[in-house]
Amino acid sequence: MLDFIRSTDGKTGKREVARAFNIKGQQRIALKKLLKQMTEKGLLRKQSRSLSDAADLPPVLVVEIAGTDADGELYGEPLNWDEEAGPAPRILMPARGASGQGDDKRPPGEGDRVLARLIKTGDADYPYEGKLIRRLTRSGTRVIGVFRASGRNMRIVPVDRKTRHDLEVRPGDDMDARDGELVSVELVSDSGRGLKTARVRERLGALEDQRNISLIAISQHDIPDRFSDDVMAAAAALKAITPAGRTDIRNIPLITIDPPDARDHDDAVWAEADGDGCRVIVAIADVSWYVRPGSELDKEARIRGNSTYFPDRVVPMLPERISNDLCSLREGEDRPALAVTMVFDKSGHKTSHSFDRVLMRSAAKLSYHEAQAAIDGTGDDKANMLLDTVLKPLWAAYDIAARGRHNREPLELNLPERKIVLAEDGTIDRVVSPERLDAHKLIEEFMIQANVCAAESLEAKRTPLIYRLHDAPSQEKLRILHEFLQTIGIKLTKGQVMKPGAFNKILAQVRGKDVEHLVNEVVLRTQAQAVYEAENRGHFGLNLRRYAHFTSPIRRYADLIVHRGLVSAFDLGEGGLSPFDIENLNETSELISTAERRSMAAERQTVDRLMAAWLADQVGGIFRGRIAGVARAGLFVKLNESGADGFVPISSLNGDYFIHDEAAQALVGERTGETFRLGDTADVRLLEVTPLAGGLRFELLSDGRKGKPPKRKPNKKPMRKKHKRRR
Repeated sequence: MLDFIRSTDGKTGKREVARAFNIKGQQRIALKKLLKQMTEKGLLRKQSRSLSDAADLPPVLVVEIAGTDADGELYGEPLNWDEEAGPAPRILMPARGASGQGDDKRPPGEGDRVLARLIKTGDADYPYEGKLIRRLTRSGTRVIGVFRASGRNMRIVPVDRKTRHDLEVRPGDDMDARDGELVSVELVSDSGRGLKTARVRERLGALEDQRNISLIAISQHDIPDRFSDDVMAAAAALKAITPAGRTDIRNIPLITIDPPDARDHDDAVWAEADGDGCRVIVAIADVSWYVRPGSELDKEARIRGNSTYFPDRVVPMLPERISNDLCSLREGEDRPALAVTMVFDKSGHKTSHSFDRVLMRSAAKLSYHEAQAAIDGTGDDKANMLLDTVLKPLWAAYDIAARGRHNREPLELNLPERKIVLAEDGTIDRVVSPERLDAHKLIEEFMIQANVCAAESLEAKRTPLIYRLHDAPSQEKLRILHEFLQTIGIKLTKGQVMKPGAFNKILAQVRGKDVEHLVNEVVLRTQAQAVYEAENRGHFGLNLRRYAHFTSPIRRYADLIVHRGLVSAFDLGEGGLSPFDIENLNETSELISTAERRSMAAERQTVDRLMAAWLADQVGGIFRGRIAGVARAGLFVKLNESGADGFVPISSLNGDYFIHDEAAQALVGERTGETFRLGDTADVRLLEVTPLAGGLRFELLSDGRKGKPPKRKPNKKPMRKKHKRRR
């Protein structure tokens, strides 16, 4: 069946498979079951009513132009490719047939990122040909680099490590920048000979100033961080809402509960008892009223996909006029919202829900700690005034909803988070592990339930939407998990269908043991990455059949599409789905999934650079950490106190030859059996810091655990010379 699907051009669905194999009558039920099993096992991908080999690339994909082949043809590779799956397939990107307008009509160049429609070619060297839909990196995008001057010779060293060559700065184009300063430049010319020339447009300050570090990631990942004049003008022209056509719920004391440093507030909650159960209202800022399909604001939000959060700044999806003003549910101010009212029985089962477009007024703005303190009996006057009328009913409703969550059995990982706290000068003041409060869990659970309601309602109304998908782990990752668990004495039956509850049972076996952190890490790595798609496959981690993002339209474009769908489905007025929205759901899903991964990478790299800058004056210091990754090249170690990540090269592990045991996630001494395994504690000395790259190099001081030498394969050569361990 896989061979048939792989060899068939065009649409291949259940009907085509049945016709090809002469499957009729009752056998079609077995066929449907088989195709479902193949999809769940990761062998097939289902999109709409079409089936394809799961190893195939999706029909719409973000491609990075990798270079030019011997025939002068551009080729690209998938921007996000799992290296464990082998080499990325090459995609031929001919200049002909480019669609779009203006800059999008020009052929892309090396390093550009484009959205392309893929066609299978059957060619071994170029299995796909891509047709340009849209260029994602804009012409004239600024470059961030370090200014270097030696006499009259001035150059820019780009911070993006993918940029292979420096840029030349001509006299008069330097804005009096100083050597070693971080600058923003624009390309002036590219003659094809020698270095490209650039003009300094902005002096960003000293490279050592940690407030500039996030700018490096913004440039490196091409994150749009400046709104055009047209977008800003469109935002400025927006007017405050009127009550016309909306249900007035200003008399209901909804409240916002957010982090203390939150600048925008896009969700509010309220609850009351309903017999043995409860009634909950979740109100979400009505961004769809202001950001209409096809408008300048809409086009910009679609390109950005989401807001990106750095320790020192936010790159918003929408201008502050919307995110911090018109659509921020400020205390005591009238605001438009899309509200869902949910009714739960005493077991936490949702019995009904309904959506409405409302006018609301937040009764209070509380932080998580303020709300929790009031419940715990240590609240301030403001929170205590709401204790009996608002907070206690909310907590009672959460107790009920938590019963439903417990019965649902979502994946329950225990991996503490760390948050960087900056000082006023932009440097790291401290790194903290925020306490996980019931107030956090309350908001999280009500938002999850609201998201479920949105997906259920749109499906029932047959309205197109973008789902938040989280696939079950692949068979390959489950195989690796099975082999790992064997090394610590936990049995996992091969081939069994894994549900989140099965993972929870594994985690329960190690709770409170030395390997608890290790097993949580490995289970996390077994999971698939969540994405946005227009076709539903459920959310594995939350153990939900249907799930869509509805609760944060200020910062996620997926939620805005869902809001528009609800407006259309329930005939709630203006700002519903447009024909373009519906026709391009697959393209939009790929765009925003890529934007999310882009933001995650930029945020992670910024934290790495901040950590490196913070530790730069502690070279030679000794730290306690934990092995967070094992590779053929060495060990990745995460420091306990700060969460900073660094690397121990395998060449520095002296005293034996070390072999990478992939199943055990360990390096094992070939002669002694000395073992360094994922999750083990380790003392390390900081040897080198590279702040620009965010890199730390450690020397391992701890001995490994005792183990058995691996079985040596015939004729296997040692990895390097034997050394004595340094103390």
